[in-house]
Amino acid sequence: MSAPAATHAYIALFVSRFQLMLQYRGAVLAGFATQCWWGAIKVMILAAFYGAPAAAASAPITLSQAITYSWVGQGLLTLLPWMADPDIATAVRTGAVSYDRLRPLDFYALWFARAAGWIAARVVPRALLMAAFACLLLPLLGLAAWAWQPPSAVMAALLFAVSVVLALLLSTAMVMLLNIGVAALLDAAGLNALAAPLVIIFSGSLLPLSLLPDWMQVALLLQPFAGLLDIPLRLYFGQLSGPLAFAGLGLQAFWITVLVLTGRYWLARVLRRLEMQGG
Repeated sequence: MSAPAATHAYIALFVSRFQLMLQYRGAVLAGFATQCWWGAIKVMILAAFYGAPAAAASAPITLSQAITYSWVGQGLLTLLPWMADPDIATAVRTGAVSYDRLRPLDFYALWFARAAGWIAARVVPRALLMAAFACLLLPLLGLAAWAWQPPSAVMAALLFAVSVVLALLLSTAMVMLLNIGVAALLDAAGLNALAAPLVIIFSGSLLPLSLLPDWMQVALLLQPFAGLLDIPLRLYFGQLSGPLAFAGLGLQAFWITVLVLTGRYWLARVLRRLEMQGG
């Protein structure tokens, strides 16, 4: 298959999976309500922390930024790669993965396009609803101090948008590693249980990474999970600007490349030993 035809096929796979997942409107609304609830709890905890004068004076980000971090984190919650793609797990378990192996497409890219569509469709509607709630509704209700604040500058907003796209690719590369692990072990539960706490803590979803101890900051920023949430938000707040902003984007691109190459190598090894159901 020619490169343009293959590219068109991967785009079609992404779009079809995206459209399929958008049909689950009830799950989107339920997830949004849950994310609002947990977001409010996190905001109250942060407000209590910043209520101590010593803590507020030494904190590397302001209370307003920490609140915004929490709302954005809740909006992008389903971007985090804490579970394997359930459709791929089912296909491996039932043997339906054999149909994908017969397609005249690169097997890794095929799974990658599907997983990216799955992640994007889960995060886009929830992020838009969260922005409408935390950016628009809360100020209208007189709760502007507890709202999602705008970015520090137009350039920061543009860099944040680019970084979120890179975060989607990074998340997909991580989900691909989980998918390959499922193909090798024929079980998703154990891998998902191991992945979830690592992703939640080291992405900054549980607590902004900048609030963790100073001696950990360099390691926290360089590790791959920071590119999922923390680096985009550092760009949003203008904490990474100029050359540092491009270094942050470059770090995301670096980990995408490393994880994709690792995934391709591991998938080739797994496929050589993979047995179909009943084989």
